[in-house]
Amino acid sequence: MSTNVSKEKREDLIEKIGHIKSYIEENLQDENTKQLLSYIAEIQKDIRGKKYGLVFEEHKEGTDIVLEENTTVLKEETDLFINNKGKMNFLLEGDNLASLEILTKTHKESIDLIYIDPPYNTGNKDFIYDDDFVDKDDGFKHSKWLSFMEKRLKIASKLLSQDGSIVISIGHQEVHNLVLLCKELFLNKQVACVTIQTSGGKPSGGFNYLHEYLIFITPVDFEPNPVTFAGGKERSPFEGLTLSTFDKSQRPNQVYPIFIDKKTHHIVGTGLSLAERERNGSYTGELSEFDYDYTEAPEGTVALWPISSRGGECVWRLISTRLMNDWNKGYIKVSKNRSKKHPNKYSVQYLPEGVIKKIDSGLLEVVGTEKGAPTLLFGENKTVGSDIPTIWTEKEFYTTKGTTLLKNLLGAKKFPYPKPVELMSEILRATSKPDSIILDFFAGSGTTGHAVMELNKLDDQSQRSFILCTNNQNGICREVTYERLKKASDINAYDMSLKYFKLEHVPIQNKFYYEYADKLLLHTRELVELENAINFAENKEITIILSDEELNEFTNNIEQRKECKVIYLGHDALPSSEQEAMFEKYQIKVNVIPDYYYKELRG
Repeated sequence: MSTNVSKEKREDLIEKIGHIKSYIEENLQDENTKQLLSYIAEIQKDIRGKKYGLVFEEHKEGTDIVLEENTTVLKEETDLFINNKGKMNFLLEGDNLASLEILTKTHKESIDLIYIDPPYNTGNKDFIYDDDFVDKDDGFKHSKWLSFMEKRLKIASKLLSQDGSIVISIGHQEVHNLVLLCKELFLNKQVACVTIQTSGGKPSGGFNYLHEYLIFITPVDFEPNPVTFAGGKERSPFEGLTLSTFDKSQRPNQVYPIFIDKKTHHIVGTGLSLAERERNGSYTGELSEFDYDYTEAPEGTVALWPISSRGGECVWRLISTRLMNDWNKGYIKVSKNRSKKHPNKYSVQYLPEGVIKKIDSGLLEVVGTEKGAPTLLFGENKTVGSDIPTIWTEKEFYTTKGTTLLKNLLGAKKFPYPKPVELMSEILRATSKPDSIILDFFAGSGTTGHAVMELNKLDDQSQRSFILCTNNQNGICREVTYERLKKASDINAYDMSLKYFKLEHVPIQNKFYYEYADKLLLHTRELVELENAINFAENKEITIILSDEELNEFTNNIEQRKECKVIYLGHDALPSSEQEAMFEKYQIKVNVIPDYYYKELRG
């Protein structure tokens, strides 16, 4: 039997500290006693702290101090506004930590996909920390990078929608640290690492590096959209009905017996779900201890319970009412189980939502039904990559593709190693929806925005939008990111509108709120536009009113403003009953601007 030497040493140390603590409590009664005891308590806490996982030195950035002493506001660069009549997108110029803080006010739990391409920390002047490059000889290079990433990912997690995902590009230098960090930060999500060939080779230390990585942080029950570079094989559109990522206690409404007629092999009904049994009192034990009873099957039938191909108890993908409804529509297939060792004598398959949509749209031809059963028969059906491969080797994803495209757009090589649009398009295609909001807070050359525009053009039903954040070091935001988006939009006739916001800071340290409240009020419009993806300057149907003076001016001239249908009203502007009656008469909807934009400063 092995001995945990480190644990024994910790316990011995804790015991000795306990003796010291007891001595202090018994023999010292001066005013410093409480302070000494608090020090000892802190030491004990540290000793009992995490002993397995990612451990690194926490570093404080200059940006942290700036954010402690200032509040961040947005200022629009109106001369950079792009108006192509499409959905509104945003480019934020400034430190990305400050940008993320801003977005917690406008987009909390609202971002569907976050993609980032952070510095790889190669030691070759690619990672700047506190205005200085971190080189390969820096003893804290990994700690600085992890501290840098942890702060930003913690805030990013607050922005994700309930079923949102994060995708991170990274090199071999930090991939293992990043995977561990993500697993610690995102306990309720799955973390998957994909290897992607990005070049013909980069020799280093006797090894030829051909690849980089993509870290996917997704919901546990993540179901990606098909990618274009995988699949293409003939296959049945039916999928297995069992879902092994959940157990009985997690989804008891998806645990029930399916009854199959022994002669016809048809589904003739289902039994009560575990959730229903718990509600009616027929089962009162622990959900995880519920036994699958095959004797429940009515005469002439056999019962099937949700058991994976490996023999583990799990859940069905569909609730019982949906199952029976889909059976009657022909969306369910029953066949004899090939495995004689499996407790279920039959296998049940279903049609996923994506396949049903293909049927409804005519993309998948229905040629009939199975003899004596409602199950549909189909024409040719080729796979389109329903799952994300963990190795990508397509040459279209080589970095040289991105470099060539950007050079052609801007006329010179202004950014190192930009990601190809083809690569970003596949990432977006797999992990986002047609109406997703996509955030990239290491925007670099703007490939993410370019890919969003390209996907929207390929599918005229798609309305994805993006928010890009980057600093303007060496003019990157203004001269590369913005110029790329503008030129790509012009050349390809993308239906894209863009607002360019710069981050500024308003000093708040040792001041009362009223001393700078008026200045913050001047920047509320930008936050409302960012949160609602609108533009007050170009749309007469909406307006913003932030003060009683502006409110009176509007209502006094309401006849001339009757095109306005929506007002965003500052929470400090209070309309009278007469003004409210005017809004009702002219059918103007009033949205009160939330007070959470600067709520933390009010004390």
